[in-house]
Amino acid sequence: MSIESARPQIVDLATWQAAREELLLREKAHTREGDAIAADRRRLPMVEFDPNVSVIGPSGPVRFLDLFEDRDELLVYKHMWWDAAPHQGQCEGCTFAAWQLRDAAYLNARGVSFAILTSGRWEEVAPYLEFMGYTQPWYSVRGVEPPVGKSMGSITSFLRDGDRAFLTYSTTGRGNEAFESVPALLDMTPYGRGETWEDTPEGWPEGHHACWYWRSDSDGAATFGPTSRPVPQWTRSNAVPVTALGRHGMQD
Repeated sequence: MSIESARPQIVDLATWQAAREELLLREKAHTREGDAIAADRRRLPMVEFDPNVSVIGPSGPVRFLDLFEDRDELLVYKHMWWDAAPHQGQCEGCTFAAWQLRDAAYLNARGVSFAILTSGRWEEVAPYLEFMGYTQPWYSVRGVEPPVGKSMGSITSFLRDGDRAFLTYSTTGRGNEAFESVPALLDMTPYGRGETWEDTPEGWPEGHHACWYWRSDSDGAATFGPTSRPVPQWTRSNAVPVTALGRHGMQD
């Protein structure tokens, strides 16, 4: 593969601007369709549930209702958990997602609280949070029935009316990209996400499986090998080299 075949065509600024404006028409149509979908999302029915179910946080058991922090709306991300796995062996996809929103100040300003829920035991979750340096509110929902528990790896929205609470929306898979800024930013680059499913020009770098860059080794090389870990974990001041258990289910 040559450099010439792995880059966009070189043109003058006027030609580029014309092509850019043509694409902009489609981008605007995409944005308007997103607005229309959001409008229908606001019109979805909702499901009432018991908000007094107990979840476990840093101070022990609390009511789920307390996660609203006296606000009317609550968004949660449900983080998968692998029991007894070391920090570097936790779910790479959920680690990727949870890293994206370190501070919910702008959500709070619009009356929306935010928390991360996980099915892990709190005694395992707490040291993981310290290792990662997460600042969001985290709670264990182990053994809690839906809609508070289960359905891990998803974003869920709740509405509060006094002492009552309602499930209003939930999404997973690529729906989680609303929570993850990195994929959208990569979509703005010439080589995109670097994944096999993408439609790319002839001669572009060969794609990898989806989410291939979520894990790396200590040298920063993307890999799902036995010594890899979710990328941001290498940035922690107390991160140390590992020789095994880079993924859940792998043993020494």
